Amino acid sequence: MSIIQTILAILPGIAICCWMFYRDRHNREPILLLIACFLAGVGSSFPAILMERFAFTLGITESGDILQTFILAFGVVGFSEELVKFVCVMLFAYPWKAFDEPLDGIVYTVMVGMGFATIENLIYSNLYGLDTVILRAFTAVPAHAAIAIFMGYHIGLAKFRTSSKGLFHLFLGFVGAVLIHGAYDFFLLQNSIPQLSMLALVILAICIYYTWKLVKLHEEDSRVQATATAEVLDAAIPTEMDSPTTGIRMNLNKKKDNDSERKDWDDFLQ
Repeated sequence: MSIIQTILAILPGIAICCWMFYRDRHNREPILLLIACFLAGVGSSFPAILMERFAFTLGITESGDILQTFILAFGVVGFSEELVKFVCVMLFAYPWKAFDEPLDGIVYTVMVGMGFATIENLIYSNLYGLDTVILRAFTAVPAHAAIAIFMGYHIGLAKFRTSSKGLFHLFLGFVGAVLIHGAYDFFLLQNSIPQLSMLALVILAICIYYTWKLVKLHEEDSRVQATATAEVLDAAIPTEMDSPTTGIRMNLNKKKDNDSERKDWDDFLQ
């Protein structure tokens, strides 16, 4: 594997990490913790590979059998890969004080997901060459990112909800990620009807569209929280010309609108 091929295999995951770091501009996360999550994602690929290989020994492999392909996509690949990523986020990010707003759920989960996607890309690069690396840069890596955003959105909500609602969002984030991943892989792996493989791209496009909205929801909350905090501090030194509570009130109204949009999304998911 050439140096250029290695760089191209690594670059997509790093680029998405940098994009996510930029989106978190109102309340940055510790760089070392982000790196730790990325490396945890890299490491999580190995237990996932072991689980998948164990399934292969049981005879669950790619085949023309539609049921076996379904089990492979959802019960083996989707479940094992999303499980290890979920566990990494819960162990390496969720308990830390730096995880102090819902957007952080997306940030840390994307870091884990991109660590996983990067090592997976290197493996595929070594096995199948440059053409596969280029193809995956526009398909598999963005798919991992979109699924991570979905999972991280709900992990972020879970962190700041009551215990019962928090558990519900953790469950929804994990199961939803498995189902999305499984559906994407199912249409790619099945070879009974080759034309159905195009549905994987449809799923990817829909996921990118909706997860972009999820990022914006949490991002707006982050902006409102940061602005309101700054204005509360400014209110300690009021001036005759300004009323600091006015800006706070406007931001709180904006947050109410954002919460209403999130409730519509939660109702849709339920």
